[in-house]
Amino acid sequence: MVVLVGLNTDLGRIKAWWRTLGGDRFAVLPPPTRGRYTQSDGHEDAAEMFASRGIATDTSFAYWHWQSHDAFARSGELTGVLYLHWGGDHATVAAGLGEGPPGYRIVDNGPQGAFQLDKVTATDADGLPDPEDTAGVRQFLARVDEPRSRSTRSTEYDPLTAAEERWLHDRLAGPVDLAAAHRFAAPLEHRQALTPDETARLLSAWRETYAGRLTAWQGWRSVLLALLRQEHPEAWEVAAELGADASHALAAHPSPRSLELLRAWALTGDGSAVRGWFRAHHALREPDPVRAAAALSEELTAHTAPETAQTGLLHALRGAVTAEHRTPRPPTSERFFPLLLSTVRFATDERLPRPLRVAAAQAAADTAGRVREAAGRLADPAEAADALAAVDRYETARDDLLAGTGPDLSGYEGRLGDIWHHYRTLAPSDVQWLRDRLADPATGVQGIAFCLELLYAHGEATETDLQALLPRWKKELSKQYRTTYTEWRHPLVTLTCLALDLEHPAAADLLAWWAKPKPLWKAPVRLLTHLGAPDEEKAAELWEFIVSGGHDTGHLMTWVLLRARLDGVHPLHVAEKLIDEPGIRAYVLHHVLIGVADPAQPLWHYTIDSRSHSWWHRAQEVADHPALSAGARAIGLKAAREHCITRYPDQVRPALTEGEVNTARAWLAARADRTAAD
Repeated sequence: MVVLVGLNTDLGRIKAWWRTLGGDRFAVLPPPTRGRYTQSDGHEDAAEMFASRGIATDTSFAYWHWQSHDAFARSGELTGVLYLHWGGDHATVAAGLGEGPPGYRIVDNGPQGAFQLDKVTATDADGLPDPEDTAGVRQFLARVDEPRSRSTRSTEYDPLTAAEERWLHDRLAGPVDLAAAHRFAAPLEHRQALTPDETARLLSAWRETYAGRLTAWQGWRSVLLALLRQEHPEAWEVAAELGADASHALAAHPSPRSLELLRAWALTGDGSAVRGWFRAHHALREPDPVRAAAALSEELTAHTAPETAQTGLLHALRGAVTAEHRTPRPPTSERFFPLLLSTVRFATDERLPRPLRVAAAQAAADTAGRVREAAGRLADPAEAADALAAVDRYETARDDLLAGTGPDLSGYEGRLGDIWHHYRTLAPSDVQWLRDRLADPATGVQGIAFCLELLYAHGEATETDLQALLPRWKKELSKQYRTTYTEWRHPLVTLTCLALDLEHPAAADLLAWWAKPKPLWKAPVRLLTHLGAPDEEKAAELWEFIVSGGHDTGHLMTWVLLRARLDGVHPLHVAEKLIDEPGIRAYVLHHVLIGVADPAQPLWHYTIDSRSHSWWHRAQEVADHPALSAGARAIGLKAAREHCITRYPDQVRPALTEGEVNTARAWLAARADRTAAD
């Protein structure tokens, strides 16, 4: 069914206004399609538009992407805030967008945020919207449901006025409409204001409508908290059915019964349950947080709980210690100093079992420098000396604690990308850890992709690794896995390359699978397997695709690395010969040039990641490479100038010390003459 969106819809009016924007040094991108899914896609679209229309590359611009477009219903109604992203000079963009179209308003969130576009709505004398005004109701609920403060242990909200509370209760007074009720129940229960009658009616409708899938209803957390607070007889039956998802609520209402449930879930390794178990145990049985954590750590080890359980326990311990004991913060500096210092201390605290100290050492690996720098600014010399001594102890013990360990491979993908620069060289213990993970049947597709890419790129992947993964490739590794936002490829691409390089018999089966037309997801990445056992025929097929203008998902980088292997040269020299080559998109070549700066660990992210340590270091290396042409070095310097490390250092992950930021700025300042020449 095709839905036609007219000018009298929110989307139609906003598009009509959008077409009027643009002018001197400011441009807007056309409304998005699904191809512009992220901010990186938006910046790519801007580069393409500037090139095709002859617009100066330093022009500021605004756009929204497909994820932002979810603010519109299919009818064209604006059902949420529309986030407008941008590039270039913030003041220029703000002036170019103005106040928004009539009937709407724009909120400027500053140089490090997106602009927000929303409807202008009316309220009564009490600041309350008409219940029939969907936009006004949405804005009111967003306001009253915004926390006043957050911590690792609690979230606080401003009190409601009598009129606001009465308005919310009125919305729950009639027949229960679960689709809408959760929006009104949440702000009430955040103030512990849901009544027993409201709770009972919501519970009945919830259990009837969502039987067997209780977490599918958005309002379940508010009702569970109310059930526990009101000591409702059905609370425990509901909690047991919810399972570990109920951990936070049970920890907020500790009791022997909640402790029993939390312990059972925690021993499976569930991080939320581990944190809840600690909170309940600390509240009921052991007031000393370190002793409480030590006891639970030993129990986790005794029951062979997953390693990630120790990390969850560490997070709970840090939150408890920093909440109960005030640690001074250095002036004008590290806001997380108390939390970071406690992590450093726990890594060498002999009261804690080794698995928990190892978890602390891992957590402190990228923060010790920030602690040392911030400690030096403490006003009390004794406190500063104590903090610095803690860092010294940590750095002495670090290598021993971290030997043979690695990151959580099942967690947030971005965190694995954040630490990619730690693996530019592999210690023997790193190699063994990576191999062990590949051999472990519990390692998922993301973990396999991460580990196999590192071993293969460094020339450490072996037939043993191949044999460990072959039983899994048809049922597990042949599934779709999006990799264009990471530094590693699809694991089946890498596995195929390894099999080809080793001339293993399995290579024929793998290539036969790649040659089949289905599943469709593999078509864009099939050519990336040509990096394995490269030859001139593969190079020619890749090149034909590249100059055809097809969507690049690593093809040019593959060709550059392949060509470098065939010619026996550094891939940087292959890439620099493509500068100004007809048919080669400049923005793709620029990220490839920097991405192959270290052929032992190419950066497969489809664009330059300006928040990454890896991309910053490679940009520097390209900019200063004595054997590269001036044009190639200028590309590296341009990427370095645009990196967040000097423009928005708070966005770099892992976080930087001020010393690192100052060093980066000094490096750029020393090349100001080259910047001016550009």
